[in-house]
Amino acid sequence: SETLFYEMADRLAEDGWRDLGYKYINIDDCWSAKQRDAAGQLVPDPERFPRGIKALADYVHARGLKLGIYGDLGILTCGGYPGTTLDRVEQDAQTFAEWGVDMLKLDGCYSSGEEQAKGYPEMARALNATGRPIVYSCSWPAYQGGLPPKVNYTILAEVCNLWRNYDDIQDSWDSVLSILDWFFANQDVLQPVAGPGHWNDPDMLIIGNFGLSYEQSRSQMALWTVMAAPLLMSTDLRTISPSAKEILQNRLMIQINQDPLGIQGRRIVKEKSHIEVFLRPLSQAASALVFFSRRTDMPFVYTTSLAKLHFPEDAVYEVQDVYSGKIISGLKTEDSFSVVINPTGVVMWYLSPMALPAQPWHVVRQQAPG
Repeated sequence: SETLFYEMADRLAEDGWRDLGYKYINIDDCWSAKQRDAAGQLVPDPERFPRGIKALADYVHARGLKLGIYGDLGILTCGGYPGTTLDRVEQDAQTFAEWGVDMLKLDGCYSSGEEQAKGYPEMARALNATGRPIVYSCSWPAYQGGLPPKVNYTILAEVCNLWRNYDDIQDSWDSVLSILDWFFANQDVLQPVAGPGHWNDPDMLIIGNFGLSYEQSRSQMALWTVMAAPLLMSTDLRTISPSAKEILQNRLMIQINQDPLGIQGRRIVKEKSHIEVFLRPLSQAASALVFFSRRTDMPFVYTTSLAKLHFPEDAVYEVQDVYSGKIISGLKTEDSFSVVINPTGVVMWYLSPMALPAQPWHVVRQQAPG
């Protein structure tokens, strides 16, 4: 009901979330009445949202936050509520704008591939025509298998701000791993298409719920950050545990996630020992490294060097451990080092150059194998 959203807005504003960048509070499916009104407009369920969506948007805006809402390009939403058929696209865009909505997630249940190919770009035009800035999240590629030739990412990046490529996340570690596997198996396709204003969306963070251990929660946060994923929490902020809150409110993590270059990271190493290494290039020649263990037995000591990870020769870095805050100063590219990674856990590093070689890092990055 609306009470949940009013209370969640208070938590975002008062408990430090908003100031870290958690600004959107998004309503998912099932918010509307089962029928449109006499004028054909979507209306909120009168029992669960008695004050209406505009009143909620006003409340959210007064706290320095933004409101998101859910729609579906089809006869019905996935939950069986009124969908947005092609003849309703402009009307619904206008309704959302008038209510003061700041973000729209447009799902794709009960629609054909042809309707999606027409409707998703039409909704983008309709939202823009309202004159209100509305972030546009599309489920389009997820319904088309997420990959070319069925999915044209060039068109998608022009139409949508973020898009769901793959399955819905469930509250389980298996689900997190299946999403990771798909994204990094297809990174050659997916990584180049992400950037400021157009993002791959591997779905929500489930940190703070029931399915992930502490180590797994840290892993999801780090890996979603390396993927330059939109960080959309899905947990009750009224009852969240201190440990989950600490992970979600890690300042350095969020700074990395919001890096202005907006480059999505890649998996650069996959070892027989079930250790994987991910790299995300950041602005000012910095970078983020994640050492991830798929092992389930015991902590693993992983030894490597920045040279083995294709960092430029003769560079020197200051390294900060994103979770512990510990700093290693003066790490040279050729220096061997070891990290201890807990089972299903991560070690995440933020590396900033203290001295760089003559050849700029971005050139090296593009030439680096893998």
